[in-house]
Amino acid sequence: MITNPSSSAVNLITSAQHKAADAAHTIATLPVAKDEVGSSDFSSTDLLKPLLSLKEAEIETSAAVKILEVDDKIKGSLFEAIA
Repeated sequence: MITNPSSSAVNLITSAQHKAADAAHTIATLPVAKDEVGSSDFSSTDLLKPLLSLKEAEIETSAAVKILEVDDKIKGSLFEAIA
């Protein structure tokens, strides 16, 4: 199956957006005590996985943008070659 680079990039951005939203939700719902210093249920390692997911989403989005830029550049070159 042949795929369009633009549609692949959009799919990658959508996937990264969902990953970031899930990670942000996880971070936002971590237990915090009333004094906002932390609770006995909280461990800093609880943040590791969602923070890594946020970083992965950032890298995936960056890669998708580069795919779109290259696709645009290639299309521009093709139009110049035809003209």
